[in-house]
Amino acid sequence: MSGLSTVLIVVGLFLAGGVYSFAKQKMPTSLIVLLSIGAGMCLVAGVLRLEVWN
Repeated sequence: MSGLSTVLIVVGLFLAGGVYSFAKQKMPTSLIVLLSIGAGMCLVAGVLRLEVWN
């Protein structure tokens, strides 16, 4: 596991926790959707950068 993939996965999980927190606080839906898209993109980018796929 390279350093960048680790950072991307950790940031994605952090943002996913923010999605959960914002949904629990009943924040605006557009903000939750935007944050979840960012979390998903970080997680997908981190998983795709893993050296397992080569």
